[in-house]
This record gives sequence, structure tokens and C-alpha cells, in this order.
Amino acid sequence: MCGHRPPLDLERARLDPSSIFESPAALLADERLSREQKIEILRRWQYDANELAVAEEEGMGGGESSILPEIVEALDVLDGGSDVEHTPPTKHGGA
Repeated sequence: MCGHRPPLDLERARLDPSSIFESPAALLADERLSREQKIEILRRWQYDANELAVAEEEGMGGGESSILPEIVEALDVLDGGSDVEHTPPTKHGGA
């Protein structure tokens, strides 16, 4: 094997990051994505994970463990460890 990776389905990655990447760390390591694309995908993933966490708090969860801390850590890596708030807004209001 020459290490060649197939083209990335960017639209699928944007809509459902977990269907492409096993973890936020795997997304960070993917050299096919620009920094901006990684941030965009991680923010979408964070929004989805946050919605799942809210649903679990309301007793409607699917039993998945939250990966929010991993997503926030990956965003921090891309932002250079800034103190920027990475909590996305939810349909329940606020950040």
C-alpha cells in the first residue's frame, strides 16, 4: 500500500462528521482538510453533540457517551489554545 487515501466526501463530513471520522482527533489528523474546514466540521459536530447531551439531560438520549470535551479540545488545538468560548447555541436557547 502506498498510503494513498481516497478523496474525502466533504459534504458528508460536514453533515455527519461521525460517519467519516472515528473521533475529533482523527479529524485533526486528516491532511485532506484545511484548518478552516476542520473548524467548520468540528463546530457542526459540537452542535450535534451538544444537542444530544441536552436530549440525554431531558431523558430522551440514545445512550451514547458525550464527546463534547474531545471536540472542544480539538477546536482549542486549531485555535492555538485560545480562551474562546466553544459552546454552540442550542434550540433550547443560549450557549
